[in-house]
Amino acid sequence: MRNTHRLVIIGLLALTIASVGLAGCSRDDADHDDEIAGDRLQDWGGGDDWAAFGRTYGEQHFSPLTQINADNIDRLGLAWFYDLGPENSVTGPLEVDGMLYFATGYSLVHAMDAATGELKWIFDPEAAQAAGRKLRQGWGSRGLGWWNGKIYTGTQDGRLIAIDAKTGQQVWSVMTLDADDYRFIAGPRRAFDGKVIIGHGGADAASTRGYVTAYDAQTGEQLWRFFTVPGNPADGFENDAMAMAAQTWAGEWWEYGGGGTVWNAMTYDQELNQIYLGTGNGAPWNHRVRSLGQGDNLFLSSIVALDADTGDYIWHYQTNPGESWDYNAAMDMQIAELEIDGAARKVLMTAPKNGFFYVLDRLDGSLISAKPYVPISWATEIDLETGRPVEVPGVRYGDGGSFRVVPGTYGAHNWLPMSYSPRTKLVYIPAIELSNTFSERGVDIDNWVRPPDNVLDAGANAEFPLDEKGASALVAWDPVTQTQRWRIPTPAFWNGGTFVTASDLVVQGHIDGSFNVFSAHDGTKLWSFDAGSPPVAPPITYLVDGTQYMTVLTGMGTSGTYLGPILERFGLNPATQARRVLTFALDGKASLPPSEGSRVTIPDDPGFVENKASEDRGLTLYAQRCGICHGFRAVAVGVAADLRASAVTRSPEDFTTVLRDGALVAGGMPQFDELDDHQLADLQQYIRSEAHSARQASP
Repeated sequence: MRNTHRLVIIGLLALTIASVGLAGCSRDDADHDDEIAGDRLQDWGGGDDWAAFGRTYGEQHFSPLTQINADNIDRLGLAWFYDLGPENSVTGPLEVDGMLYFATGYSLVHAMDAATGELKWIFDPEAAQAAGRKLRQGWGSRGLGWWNGKIYTGTQDGRLIAIDAKTGQQVWSVMTLDADDYRFIAGPRRAFDGKVIIGHGGADAASTRGYVTAYDAQTGEQLWRFFTVPGNPADGFENDAMAMAAQTWAGEWWEYGGGGTVWNAMTYDQELNQIYLGTGNGAPWNHRVRSLGQGDNLFLSSIVALDADTGDYIWHYQTNPGESWDYNAAMDMQIAELEIDGAARKVLMTAPKNGFFYVLDRLDGSLISAKPYVPISWATEIDLETGRPVEVPGVRYGDGGSFRVVPGTYGAHNWLPMSYSPRTKLVYIPAIELSNTFSERGVDIDNWVRPPDNVLDAGANAEFPLDEKGASALVAWDPVTQTQRWRIPTPAFWNGGTFVTASDLVVQGHIDGSFNVFSAHDGTKLWSFDAGSPPVAPPITYLVDGTQYMTVLTGMGTSGTYLGPILERFGLNPATQARRVLTFALDGKASLPPSEGSRVTIPDDPGFVENKASEDRGLTLYAQRCGICHGFRAVAVGVAADLRASAVTRSPEDFTTVLRDGALVAGGMPQFDELDDHQLADLQQYIRSEAHSARQASP
């Protein structure tokens, strides 16, 4: 079944205010409704709904549903699909009471009938137009939050918005960031116990100090805020935790922001009334620039436990003291109870970028165990006595040296979630194997100054080998024994998140366009569907009117700088790849139209003349401003155009209109009004040179 009806509600014009939404609602009523809402998010609850990014508070991405199982998997078929617009569609959907909710592009929120695909409403906050320079480093929404009849979305420009789940009308909106900073929101929102908690990104290209903020889910009133790194001591510290953290920093770190952004992972532990934060990398990355190469730099690359009611610090565990490789700890964290050495332990499990799988005690943050789940080069082990990694010599790449780190900055596991089955007691990880080489080549450590205007500069060079294709695997990991149970190679190095069911099925989409079901016991592939486009968004499953469904969105986003050549390898054209909602059920009979397997066509450019000096200058400009969306060597990945094929890059006038004048801001293309004529000419020359090289290499 194909559905194309669209009803659009423009968020900035939705005049419903919080007081209207709350009319006639007493605090007792709200408390009762919150209790009912909380029941839907319990790990022990039923599987009818998928009401949070990880389905439940525990972020296990586990469903107790069993209707679809290994005995009838051959009957699984496409129930319906829906064609989306050209915007980014790599997002984790929600399902509540038979309604499917997801966001595309810059927080364009959709609501549709989960059983039929009928579109009910679309909410557009017009975030791209409002974002300004915040638009340069973000990629739209990776997920939504739900609580008690409201959908919560965060926008690129920093708003947290509550939307009526039935009508699509705005209920309230609050600004969570400063209008003149370079923070932005892209990660999933989490709702718990009548609260919504939200963090932000933005530590890679600006002087950013990380924090999270909790708001009242009913009214939008700010309840508390926790900073993840200390600020300027002259201003005083917000709490004892910041005063303690400041002892682990050196120099004038606050001038650089510090980093530690909570851009993705947060997990609520109702039993202990704690919220766990997975914090990000340093700003800038290089420890020698950021903190004179001294101190652990708390709370970078850490798991931080806070009191869920007050935001007060309880404990922390740091995965990478003095982080210097973009090894953030912002990947999903799952809570569970495991029997370890004959005793039941309340644990938190996470597989961050650095390649080790960690099991922590949730009561005090103490390390129980840690082992690598992929090949690593930067450390030999995690010392269980100190909890600290044993780093190998030279890994900090200072004084003119370089070091090839494995895993690289993509990490051994990125934001696409792993899953945990309480039945098999295994974790299913979408693992990545990729390296890059760090050095300080061309970096003036003593006089480094952050470039203005939200421009990428990490205070270090992180170079990917041009010929490295990388690898990946779906890994079944035993968190008790810290051993691999099974491992299945997956295409290239970037694939989708997973969920696992009580019928012992593991579900994952791959970048080659396949949507797959595996046995949770041994990894046997039980079923596969050709989606015609990468279904790498996090999939979900739910029950409506007695029927179990599985839903996934297809199409690559813009977050994947080095993925363009992979799409070329699979014959996928970013400009024509299908962006769809796919929903499956037993005996589904729908079918997709034929895929457009065209490759990018790069037109002739008879006026091109090589100019090596200009191209070298243009390469630097491209790496700092363009590559994060338009791809490595201008090979497109997702919604951002393949510049090698763009007529705009051959016209100085059009190039200026788009880049400096901001003609395409409404469509998500940032404005670069700081570039002068010479810089524009160099940037244009570099892009044309990459197009020329691609034409020369093409058969």
